[in-house]
Amino acid sequence: MDWEYTTDVTVVGSGAGGMVSALYADDNGLDSIILEKTDTYGGSSALSGGGLWIPVNHHMKAQGVPDSVEKARVYLQNTVGDRTPQEKQDAYIERAREMAKWVEDNTRVEFARMDGYSDYYPERPGGMAQGRGLEAEPMDGRNLGDARHGINEPEQGVPGPLSFTSGEFRDIGLVMTTLRGKITAMTVGLRSVLNLVRGADSLTMGGALIGRLRWSLQDRGVPLWLNSPFESFVVEDGRVVGVVADTDRDGRVNIRAKHGVILAAGGFAHNEELREEYQESPITTDWTVANEGNTGDTIVAGMEELDAAVDLMDDAWWGPVSLPPGGEPMFHVAERNEPGAIMVNGQGDRFTNEAASYVDVGHAMYEHHTEDNPHIPAHFVMDQRFRNKYVFETLMPRQSFPSEYVESGYVTKASTLSELATKIGVPAERLVDTVEQFNEYARRGEDPEYHRGDSAYDRYYGDPSHEPNPCLGTIEEAPFFAVEFWPGDLGTKGGLVTDERSRVLREDGSWIEGLYATGNNSASVMGHTYPGPGSTLGPTTTFGYIAVKDILETASEPSERSDRQVA
Repeated sequence: MDWEYTTDVTVVGSGAGGMVSALYADDNGLDSIILEKTDTYGGSSALSGGGLWIPVNHHMKAQGVPDSVEKARVYLQNTVGDRTPQEKQDAYIERAREMAKWVEDNTRVEFARMDGYSDYYPERPGGMAQGRGLEAEPMDGRNLGDARHGINEPEQGVPGPLSFTSGEFRDIGLVMTTLRGKITAMTVGLRSVLNLVRGADSLTMGGALIGRLRWSLQDRGVPLWLNSPFESFVVEDGRVVGVVADTDRDGRVNIRAKHGVILAAGGFAHNEELREEYQESPITTDWTVANEGNTGDTIVAGMEELDAAVDLMDDAWWGPVSLPPGGEPMFHVAERNEPGAIMVNGQGDRFTNEAASYVDVGHAMYEHHTEDNPHIPAHFVMDQRFRNKYVFETLMPRQSFPSEYVESGYVTKASTLSELATKIGVPAERLVDTVEQFNEYARRGEDPEYHRGDSAYDRYYGDPSHEPNPCLGTIEEAPFFAVEFWPGDLGTKGGLVTDERSRVLREDGSWIEGLYATGNNSASVMGHTYPGPGSTLGPTTTFGYIAVKDILETASEPSERSDRQVA
């Protein structure tokens, strides 16, 4: 084999998991390179809320929030269960806090605790209503220099001067109903004005995490190549010794990885063929909000070239999305928790706790969907009072729906519930009965059917000023509105099977020597569930870190940094 480039570690994918892998390798004397197939870096990590679910983390300890390894283990046993190996769950719990502390101590990342952002099942044994999440502090994108223009950003991103954390975003949504919402809005507004005056370019949430990690890569001179898609593995005597990449700088090149290849390239959310093969119908790539580069290239190569095992290919990080005219899918989180709106199926019935974890709501849509009673799409029904009080999509309270929303059919508007039902094609009498029953629940402050508002997670995005239940409010003020909700996703959850050391395994359980994987191109440690905010970014960064630890422990030859051939 003729090698155009030689590294100690080759990382495929530039999301948070890939970046942490490369940084930890570099700090331990290993040369690394990151290959990114698209013309932007950060992948789905950059598009995300930026949270990392990290049990027993150092910020919890500093703030006196009680947690323990055993408590976290019990919680995963009561959420993930035996769907993933106990050894892998234990590795995550043990190493996640270590990884987070190392990242904050050795890179430009500054974490803050996501105070009060509950675990998604806090009432289960080991669950915590106080939350275990961390997020990166906002940063000024000007620190990245020319690299600022390469970061992956959502189509409907936060305007440049604005700067807020996930908690502040939640509070701003309650600006019409709570004092805290008003104070937060003023605080964020003042900060945004100062940013504008200073010419600051604020990166927040997932953009802040990726921006800070990219800044750290620049400090160390770790190369990140854009427009350089992975093509195939190079294998010698059963060991992965490198990869072939199609780069925009040198064309097709062979890159040697002396100690290992780490795959962090995302899932297959945008691969229609794989989704149709492995996932339940109806399914399409049109509903995902994942990075468009997530086409499962490394998963397919692992299966076809190396006989790698795969798991959880039928699942995804589901959640309800709507499809605004002319735009990308809109992922809905907070709207479902706030009082004064419900989700109904094709018969006009509620079918789940609307305020539950978005993954649970997505699962419910598929589990109940039939030809006779479609749940895909479901309809999100709200009244004018809801619109007067709460944010919907990107629209602030009291902000009218744009005319094109109504004209295109994205939003259906009617003066009565019966008229609304007729327009959206559900039985009018049934929808009226459903709303009347829900209104009675709202007045009593309890939902005996689906227990909406019982969980601390439900209430996190609820309205604390609304009594007797912050998640239940009547639907009775005309006009009435409905929007179709589809089972979208943040990315797919299945991929290459890895062990507690991030090593990729064959169908017979043996390790494919030299190959590691993390993130959505590997089968998630979280199984079919979503234990808390940051259950994607927490594992991808942790198992990327673990992969490098294994490489350091098993490397057969020392790195010779003077031989660096990648610039």
